[in-house]
Amino acid sequence: MDFKQIQELIKLVNKSNIGEVTIEQKDFKVTVKQKEGKITQLVNAATPMQSAQVYSPTAAPLPATTPRAEKPKPAATADNLIPIKSPMIGTFYRKASPDKPNLAEVGTEINPGSVVCIIEAMKLFNEIESEIKGRVVKVLVDDASPVEYDQPLFLVEPA
Repeated sequence: MDFKQIQELIKLVNKSNIGEVTIEQKDFKVTVKQKEGKITQLVNAATPMQSAQVYSPTAAPLPATTPRAEKPKPAATADNLIPIKSPMIGTFYRKASPDKPNLAEVGTEINPGSVVCIIEAMKLFNEIESEIKGRVVKVLVDDASPVEYDQPLFLVEPA
């Protein structure tokens, strides 16, 4: 495995939701891990079974509101809002398919079991359901952006 192939492997891991990849070939071993912080590279192909570890930062999505986000009513203070959090790592989608309307908008009344978004993980599309009854006050993630486990997706004013 040459240096260019290692660089391509790092790029692939950065673009995916893979946490760690190890490749072994004859007298060479490469491990690529995603980790926030500094990028550290240690590559040595001359020594038999020498390990190369590459740490690269994960892309941290920035919470953002949608362009059509309305200001919450004065009664909706930050103290009484309940977040709906991501149960997994993946890509957040507000629509079931590109030609369908958003599943949950600001002001949408939701009940337990209501599908509020889709999260794609490993090419599987998972419907995320609300566990509470209330009204969506704020959408915290942009459509088609990566999300982390336990990341708040929506703020809901309980009913």
